Amino acid sequence: MRAHVPGGADRPPRRRRPRAFGLRTRLVLAFLLVAAVGCGTTAALTYRAARNAILEQTQDTAVSAFRQQVETLNTTMPVNLDVLRDELQRIARQGKPRPWRVYAEYGTLRASSTDRPESTVLTPELRRRATAPGTTHGSFQRVVRNGTPYLTIAVPAVFSGRGGGYPAGRPTGLVVYAVMDLGEEEANIEAMVVAARDGALPALLVALVPALIASRSVLRPVRELRHAAHSMGQGRLDTRIHAKGSDELADLARTFNESAGELERSVAELRRAEARARRFASDVSHELRTPLAGMLAVTEVLDEDAGTLDSDTARAVRLISAETGKLAVLVEDLMEISRFDARAAELHTDEVDAAETVRKTLIRRHWTDPDQVVTELADGIRARLDPRRFDVVVANLVGNALRHGRPPVTVRVYTADGAGAELVTEVADQGPGIPDDVLPHVFDRFYKGDPARTRSAGSGLGLAITLENVRLHGGSVVAANRPDGGAVFTVRIPL
Repeated sequence: MRAHVPGGADRPPRRRRPRAFGLRTRLVLAFLLVAAVGCGTTAALTYRAARNAILEQTQDTAVSAFRQQVETLNTTMPVNLDVLRDELQRIARQGKPRPWRVYAEYGTLRASSTDRPESTVLTPELRRRATAPGTTHGSFQRVVRNGTPYLTIAVPAVFSGRGGGYPAGRPTGLVVYAVMDLGEEEANIEAMVVAARDGALPALLVALVPALIASRSVLRPVRELRHAAHSMGQGRLDTRIHAKGSDELADLARTFNESAGELERSVAELRRAEARARRFASDVSHELRTPLAGMLAVTEVLDEDAGTLDSDTARAVRLISAETGKLAVLVEDLMEISRFDARAAELHTDEVDAAETVRKTLIRRHWTDPDQVVTELADGIRARLDPRRFDVVVANLVGNALRHGRPPVTVRVYTADGAGAELVTEVADQGPGIPDDVLPHVFDRFYKGDPARTRSAGSGLGLAITLENVRLHGGSVVAANRPDGGAVFTVRIPL
């Protein structure tokens, strides 16, 4: 199959970024890894089985032979050191499968078949097992000293029952030890490891051939799919792939073409719908501004004269005035959202005192009653802000807290040091908080937590406009619930 990119002949070829390990390399390495794991597993199992067999055969032979020799031990009680040494030398010469170094311990008495009465190879653990009360059977242990493996055997000497007045099988207190070098067995095992390793290399070379063949046949269509997907990612939704054959990759190419066609049609329709919606909102907002200006002027006059009218007429006049004001706010918010959608919103920053800016916002909205709004403003914080947009952010958050929360609403301004210095503005209320299912959607446009609530005091765009204004400053705004109750909105703007 071959990727077809419309207009591609007029574009220069895209330079491929170098990769340390491409798919071909990884595929070949995967084949080799499987072969290596197979060879390694086989070699490990063979090594373990052979090692155990060699060591166990040597160990069983040595332990059996040593026990037989200790049973023939001819010594008297109390122990005669010279006689004991001769017996130990005799036992050492009978060692199987090779000579032993034999040692004996009887209380504080030490003797051996060598010129050293004690051995550093014998461990305290082996001595404890051999001298445990009532022990008559032998023990053995494999140890390594200075890189050399040894087999150590301990067999307690027992009374034979022939004279002496001691019952047969009772321990005499004399313990005989044998130490045998296992260097020859380890050399044989090492030779087996080398043979297994040398046998694995040809297997890896054989596995390389099918790996190269498979990577060649598989990766060509994969590369073409990658180029087509990259073209679609760049916005060229009319990219298609010429598929040939009936294998899985050809089916994948046909599925890709079908999905690309559906995606192209869906995206085109969405773009058209989005453009129509934006144009409609913008046009309606602009068209409503002129008649609304006249209506607001008239309602202001009617409000002034409402006191001279009868009660029913006055109530109707005030209702018209209030609803006209809400409509004016909605139109202004729609125009503001339209500017954000059209990427036409601009930021006009100035260095201002953050606390003083917040105070002006609250005074301008007549939110000065301490029973309604409490302020904790750190003075002296200078920040580069767009005063008008920051005023909208604070006003929307405080107004939202007063409408949907419970006073007093607390407004805090302070700085925080993290990855960089930030101006932090918090607005918290004492209300019931935001339901968990509503919390992820509080900044959505026209979102209502209660579907039955069709009317609200706001336009439904206040928090969405707040989010856009904060983003325009390069900051973030987060809604959450406080542990002790109430909602809190936190605005962070880089200083």
